[in-house]
Amino acid sequence: MTLLHQARVIAQRFGIDVNRFPECSYDYHIVQLLLRSRIDVVLDVGANCGQYGSLLRRFGYQGRIASFEPVHEPLQTLFRRTAADPLWTVFPHALGDERATVAINVAGNGAASSSVLPMLPRHAEACPESRYVEQQEVEQHRLDAIWPQVAAPDDRVFLKLDVQGYEEAVLRGAGDRLHDCAGLQMEVSFVPLYEGELLLGRALDLVQHQYGLTLMALVPGFTDPRTGQMLQCDAVFFRDELPHMA
Repeated sequence: MTLLHQARVIAQRFGIDVNRFPECSYDYHIVQLLLRSRIDVVLDVGANCGQYGSLLRRFGYQGRIASFEPVHEPLQTLFRRTAADPLWTVFPHALGDERATVAINVAGNGAASSSVLPMLPRHAEACPESRYVEQQEVEQHRLDAIWPQVAAPDDRVFLKLDVQGYEEAVLRGAGDRLHDCAGLQMEVSFVPLYEGELLLGRALDLVQHQYGLTLMALVPGFTDPRTGQMLQCDAVFFRDELPHMA
């Protein structure tokens, strides 16, 4: 990870993105996909302090956002960030495959790497500041159970998951509602970083074959600064119905 990239990651925690040419930004291209797919609502699961939603707004997405964040400290920042945006709603709980109270492991890097799952040594060695520092008990819901609170019957929905290895549980909790999603963005690992997580190959197979979505973009993510090896990326999928440009 270069010094420039480190500075950009830190800035993004505060909702700031530094890029001389916006059209060169991966976030800009994702928003273009959202706009072309006529997305009405983005479900931002694992919102942390609202960095993702702020980038969507910066690059022109003006639709509804529903952010889910259970960890106490980033949740308070998220509430403050969204207070003046009537189309941005915050849900203070986790999503998973059952309604339950779960223990979430809070990471030391501003809670950005927090997860219900145990962190494996490979992750902690590559990013020591991400080690867990405490646990919090939080309420967990299934997405299909709260779907009517976040999406109307005719809405075109985009689901974004940044839940640090817990993606498969969230997908199971979405049930048949995944077939109602026009798009999906999901952080996936190349090597095991959390116990029992869904890795890249299986994630691609699951989303493309079971849910019928087409891979449209890969966004570089967490890289081991000691070796330069990328350990995670975001995979972005849409239903293959986007209009082709002439």
